Amino acid sequence: MKKAFLSAACLGSAAVFAQVKDSLQTNNVDEVVMTASRKKENIKEIPSSVTIVAEKQIQSQLTVNSDITSILQYTVPSLGTNSGQTSNTGQTLRGRQVLVLIDGIPQSTPLRNGARDIRSIDPSVIERIEVIKGASSIYGNGADGGIINYITRRSQSDKNISGLTQVGFTGQTYGGTLGVRASQLLSGKVNKFDYVFSLAYERTGYMKDADGVNLTPTYSPAKMDNYNGMLKVGYNINKDQRVEASYIGYASRSDLNLGLVTGKYGITPTIGEGVGKNLETTPQGTPRNHNFRINYDNQNLFGGTTSLNFNAYMQDFRTVYGYSDTFLGGGQSNVISKKYGARFNFDTQLWSAKNSQAEIMYGMDILNDQTVQKLEDGRYWTPDMNMTNLAPFVLVKIDLLKKLTIKGGLRYENMRVKVGDFNTLSSIKSDGTFTKSIFVTGGNLKYNALVANLAVRYNIEPFVNLFGSFSQSYSINELGRILRTSTEGTIQNLETKPIIVNNYEFGATGQISKWVRYEITSYVSTSKLGASFVQSADRALTIQRSPEIVYGVEGFLHFTPSKWISFGGSYSWMEGITSIKDDGDYSAKINNSRISVPKVLAYVQARPIPSLSIGLDMLHAFEQDRFEPNAKTGMYVYGEGYVPEYTVFNFKASYEVNKNWRVSAGIENLFNKMYQPAIAWWSVRDSEFVNSLGRRGTLMFEYKF
Repeated sequence: MKKAFLSAACLGSAAVFAQVKDSLQTNNVDEVVMTASRKKENIKEIPSSVTIVAEKQIQSQLTVNSDITSILQYTVPSLGTNSGQTSNTGQTLRGRQVLVLIDGIPQSTPLRNGARDIRSIDPSVIERIEVIKGASSIYGNGADGGIINYITRRSQSDKNISGLTQVGFTGQTYGGTLGVRASQLLSGKVNKFDYVFSLAYERTGYMKDADGVNLTPTYSPAKMDNYNGMLKVGYNINKDQRVEASYIGYASRSDLNLGLVTGKYGITPTIGEGVGKNLETTPQGTPRNHNFRINYDNQNLFGGTTSLNFNAYMQDFRTVYGYSDTFLGGGQSNVISKKYGARFNFDTQLWSAKNSQAEIMYGMDILNDQTVQKLEDGRYWTPDMNMTNLAPFVLVKIDLLKKLTIKGGLRYENMRVKVGDFNTLSSIKSDGTFTKSIFVTGGNLKYNALVANLAVRYNIEPFVNLFGSFSQSYSINELGRILRTSTEGTIQNLETKPIIVNNYEFGATGQISKWVRYEITSYVSTSKLGASFVQSADRALTIQRSPEIVYGVEGFLHFTPSKWISFGGSYSWMEGITSIKDDGDYSAKINNSRISVPKVLAYVQARPIPSLSIGLDMLHAFEQDRFEPNAKTGMYVYGEGYVPEYTVFNFKASYEVNKNWRVSAGIENLFNKMYQPAIAWWSVRDSEFVNSLGRRGTLMFEYKF
């Protein structure tokens, strides 16, 4: 194990796999990135691991599957494979939880992680996706493994009005699976105003496996209505000042009426059949995700040496889960969250010379997060949690001779959480007995810490550029789950300390010739007190708090031997160990609910004639055999199940009829492979042993004006 740890730590890279993968469709491979330091930067100046999923890449993947969890699993090497359901449980980044943002607005609910944050927007309104890998505190609570920031579309035309209309159909080779989607985008500029307006709707059909059998109705994306609307209006006050306001709304509701036929783990899958019992009073899904934002930029303060960015935002989120009888009386639960926040960001030029400069960024973040998990009948599963976070920060960046970039910063996290009084739910144990409800007195929890980051990038030659970085995150992830399992009468007796993650990485990237690019990175992240799901004696899930080390390696090769073809691939691998007894003995492994299977992504993209583009994507998930079953029962416990390997191919093609019309087609699971997602194996539960989607095709028509 030590040998594996050292070899992983001595490798290097950063991943921009999806960005260069799309190079046949766009010549701009030096993308502008804003997520890494909240200001526009060329990717060649960023001394950390970044993946950019460009607009054309998103649109290409949309032809295959509109589910953004699927799009990301094919474009981000170190992100876990998806579950094929509405939940993104297990889809961790570098073995830790990820913070999801839309234009910088937090979508995640770390106080009670509902695992619906990745699937919180329709991809039709996304201009690009910026993925910052590794622990980060730059956007606040919850970024233990990194950040996924959906950057929405902006007006890029000087016309008063321009638009993009898309209509698509999906279907399988079995009856009753037809789905439809339609989106309309309008944008333009009128004098000093610019705007973007978008509406998108999708109605999915039944979803079936490779044998034509309905997939499980639990958290199913089948027979679901998905809605997305966006309005963004900007006004250029003058050449230095701009104000912009936006609203983005997303909703999803399922009316799937299939009955649940529970299978047998490892033998027969859980499926949907007949008509459901209709125990659910509210449709599963996310009935609301409202995001409001106002942004102000001033590029000319204090004689032109300082710029200011200020933005204020609000998010109102609610997601609804399926019926559960794990607690007395049964019912459906909701995770409800409201966030109010503001960010002040100043950027002052310290000095500037030929090919060299230094700047300092400083400001403060303010966030109020109000989260609760309740049942439909009003019973509390978690108490009301009201968190206020005030975080001043400072960051210094030095660029020398366009070769050397040095970044270093500090951020002071000051969190206060007010927890309400509540009664725990009476739950049903595996042996049929009950745990009694108890009254828990709330109170105030206080957390504060100084976190830091330091990074260096040295662009030696085009064929080799090196970087190394150290970064920290600070989060109070899954506080609600800890509180809801209280056995004490007061929250002061519970282990609720925050997670502080130290992330170290070393990377190399470069262009060996005109047609060969590469990137490789290694990382190690440590935390004195992590948080993982483990199974208790009565098979209930609890949170284990213990010291952790996660380490891994990822990288890719990209080849463009001619203008009409490109191909390449990526590889990612990770391992995680923990010291359960807190004695420095890291002989135990973090389970598979966080440590994703190693995976290879490969692709070939060709344009045999200017108007025709065709491509083939491959995802190969390796087997994961990290644990032994119980010697007496022969069964694994939750998170430790053996995961077999599988390989899936997707096909996509598009044809430009003329400058206005385009026809696209895609086939997901091209060879109709019968397999199960990784979560079906490592969860070790009969109800979660499910098959994946069989072959499904998409036909899309696009009109641009």
